[in-house]
Amino acid sequence: VQLQASGGGLVQPGGSLRLSCAASGLTLVEYAIGWFRQAPGKEREAVACIRYGTTHYADFVKGRFTISRDNAKNVMYLQMNSLNVEDTAVYYCAADPDFCSGVMNYWGKGTQVTVSS
Repeated sequence: VQLQASGGGLVQPGGSLRLSCAASGLTLVEYAIGWFRQAPGKEREAVACIRYGTTHYADFVKGRFTISRDNAKNVMYLQMNSLNVEDTAVYYCAADPDFCSGVMNYWGKGTQVTVSS
């Protein structure tokens, strides 16, 4: 099983990025899938998740970020709009047979998002 995150980069405050996470060895539609992030000196935190077709978002991204999945491509996405400096972090995708949580079974290596002017 492999999850490969991509799409990170440097963006100005107010800008947008779309992260992708390509899966191999598992079929994303059969799993709970999520995005997490970890900023320097901080603990990893949940950003967004899809479980049984229902999406969940952390309060700090509601209305700005959208998690989605392309079943045909077996890829999950995180569309991030209205980015601010507090969104700077390494973003990780994850998948689990049952739950969205901080201990999901499979994790990607992460992609760096830096929001700076």
